[in-house]
Amino acid sequence: MSDAPTPVAFARQPARHGIQWLREATEMLAAARLPWMMLLFVYYVVQLAVSVVPIVGPLAMMLLRPVFTVGFLAAAWTQERAGTPRIQHLFRGFRANLWALLPIGAVLIAGTTLAVLASSLVDDGALFDAITSGAKPDEALVANPRLEAGMLFSVACAIPVLLAVWFAPALVVFHDCGPLAALAGSLRAALANWRPVALYGALLFLCGAVLPAMAIALIAYLLPQAIVPFAIALLVVPYVFLFIAAQTISDYVAYRDIFHSGEGATLPTVGGSAPSE
Repeated sequence: MSDAPTPVAFARQPARHGIQWLREATEMLAAARLPWMMLLFVYYVVQLAVSVVPIVGPLAMMLLRPVFTVGFLAAAWTQERAGTPRIQHLFRGFRANLWALLPIGAVLIAGTTLAVLASSLVDDGALFDAITSGAKPDEALVANPRLEAGMLFSVACAIPVLLAVWFAPALVVFHDCGPLAALAGSLRAALANWRPVALYGALLFLCGAVLPAMAIALIAYLLPQAIVPFAIALLVVPYVFLFIAAQTISDYVAYRDIFHSGEGATLPTVGGSAPSE
């Protein structure tokens, strides 16, 4: 399969659509909460099983991330057509354009690695040393201003790679793009929609990082230390898991809104056949 000869068309959406992506994803999650929880649970079991292999395991999961992304896209595609997300959807990417998806995973590995290495330009290698040493994070390490600068710079360097990878799996399976065309199309569409993307990213940071951190701090302040871990497990962990599910669905919602604006539920099938098959 060769790259698409012409760029994939996309719409430029207003900033408010960044909120809409998460809202619609939350509604889809509420309509099929248990199936999505099971889908995510199986995914994390697979990730845990593979990641126990030193070095190779985590790299393999990063390489396969676009492949599993197709599974989540297939589940959302099916739900939008009155179907139910199923465990089988998770492995749909292994049967749809696998050899075009794996290079996208390789780009993700290379891009994030280069972003971490680039942090040495501002922190003299503090972030790289912290990652490679395997040391447990402590107060002194987290409060290290060089490490903070390195992390921020690394995140900034990784943003173009993450934007290029974001819609690439969907462009491969829904548009039959080759990996280079998919990566270029994803980056181009994300940059053209920087307003909703920026708002969406800010909401993800607020809901996925700030709110859980505030909740944990509040629980630790109000409750006896003996029951703090249990309170966090009962209150914060379920929220985080539900948030991850909504964020996963929102990838599909954002893709549909940008690349199929106004088309309703007329997207092509995944890999040429219905995802639920």
